[in-house]
Amino acid sequence: MVITLNRPEARNAVNLESTTLVGEALEAAEHDREVRAVVVTGAGDTAFCAGIDLKAVARGERTFPAGRRHWGFAGYVSHPISKPTIAAVNGFALGGGTEIVLASDLAVAAQTAQFGLPEVSRGIVAAAGGAFRLSAQIPPKVAMEMILTGKPVDAATALRLGLVNRVVPTASV
Repeated sequence: MVITLNRPEARNAVNLESTTLVGEALEAAEHDREVRAVVVTGAGDTAFCAGIDLKAVARGERTFPAGRRHWGFAGYVSHPISKPTIAAVNGFALGGGTEIVLASDLAVAAQTAQFGLPEVSRGIVAAAGGAFRLSAQIPPKVAMEMILTGKPVDAATALRLGLVNRVVPTASV
């Protein structure tokens, strides 16, 4: 199954609707014997996911469907299924976008991809798993630098650190 975050006009930022759709798709994948793996990607080639839709949050909109907060950010990061999940990162993955990558079993990135947790620059915390998953998946001191500075890394650096499994040409992601 391929799940596409399809809000390119908002850099695939996650809102209530996308959280609901992703969470429901994961539920369907879990119960469909024909689905052997799930790939999550973003529409377009600029952004995989820019994280939470901060404009929606500022308007006071909910970001979790009623009774489904346990799914976690994007209906994904705390929503384990028994099938492998693969992040196909086709642009920048910032904030929650990186958290989706961290929650995936595997990750493939376009050469142009970037990863980071810029929440600190907005006075917030990478609370959807980034703060603890990053240091479990890459060297802790590098993770701490990324968390404390908000500075992103490019795809080649992400590969060297073990954040992604492969870097491929953008057209092949």
